[in-house]
Amino acid sequence: MKRSYRGTVAILTGGGDTCALNRSIETIKNVAYLLDYRVLGIYAGWKGLLGDGFIVDISEQSINGHIGGSILGSSRTNPYKEGQNRVDEVLSNIKRYGIDIIVSIGGDDTNGVAQRLYKDHGIPVIGFPKTIDNDIKTQTMHHLQNGQSVEAALCPGFPTAARNIVQLTASLRTTAMTHNRIFVLEIMGRDAGWLPASSALGGADFILVPEVPMTEERIRRFYDLVRHMHDHEHNDIIIGVSEGVRWWNEKSGTCDVVMESRELDAFGHPRLGGVGAMIANRLREEGINQPRTQVAGYIPRSGRISEYDHQVASALGQMVLKMILHEQFGHMPVLDHMAPFREVEAYNTKTIPLASLGNKGFPADVYYDESRFTVTDHYREYLSMLIPEPPRLPQKIEYSKFLPD
Repeated sequence: MKRSYRGTVAILTGGGDTCALNRSIETIKNVAYLLDYRVLGIYAGWKGLLGDGFIVDISEQSINGHIGGSILGSSRTNPYKEGQNRVDEVLSNIKRYGIDIIVSIGGDDTNGVAQRLYKDHGIPVIGFPKTIDNDIKTQTMHHLQNGQSVEAALCPGFPTAARNIVQLTASLRTTAMTHNRIFVLEIMGRDAGWLPASSALGGADFILVPEVPMTEERIRRFYDLVRHMHDHEHNDIIIGVSEGVRWWNEKSGTCDVVMESRELDAFGHPRLGGVGAMIANRLREEGINQPRTQVAGYIPRSGRISEYDHQVASALGQMVLKMILHEQFGHMPVLDHMAPFREVEAYNTKTIPLASLGNKGFPADVYYDESRFTVTDHYREYLSMLIPEPPRLPQKIEYSKFLPD
């Protein structure tokens, strides 16, 4: 018997992939289906609404929300791109496929397109947060143990990425200890230090974030601290570095990012990379022995979803049901405040207007110790909710040289 539907909900995923995407799709699909909506997937983000469109029916598709990636693919497509505006194609395909509601899963760029479609053309959209950088302004409060509060952020995808960075950092320690070596671990984080700062829970000795530019004076102090640790404390050192850290450029007299390529994506972002190797080379020039570079690359995006991430994506996905029922379009579900795993439920969510969406940097004034180039206990407290059981860090044996009788 053919099923009758009250309407059609279409889901898309845009931008870089995360381990929370499939769980987000799975939950949203299930709640929409329970409300008697046909559920379509827009393949490869906004690209799936260009040309003739690439649409799939996932109403009765089984989805494994435990694995990373997106069954709907992804791209960094911007139909509003200057000089190549293709919004008319998007509007035509929305009408052609009978789409009543679009749920846009992505970061600031992807959901920025959804906001413009809602504002300019009245398209019923629901935004859904996703990023491993955790740099979306979700208005999530972190109530500190000292009674103070700080506006933090929490996006599906970040908890798993943070867990992966913690594990990678802890794993590097064993080879660093074996060879008495310094590792500079370069980690994604174009404009925000949330992810590089998570390396602290994996035992990183120093951390550099974009929010605190590395001026000429800070670079000198940083080298002095690394040398002091190397010569007087322990010579196996791990330095977690954001790919977007602003480093003093002697030629320009400013603090600039290091770019792998000047080629821009559809949203105008250059490809960053290489700051880790640059720092390792500078340490070598300083006479500090055997620095090596490890680029985390796509490891934070990969693998299976963490329990905390699974719970957050589920809670926010359940909130979409309420938003559809109340026709609360042009909004996004977010976590109201930071909470331990068992308290991450739908009652701990709220909605914010897509119009208020923006980038949220790492609150360095609360979470970062600028003088010591590491995170504060407040950020460790934040991370402990996402990763309640961090890895056990290896302990180095301090030997006394054996002498013959």
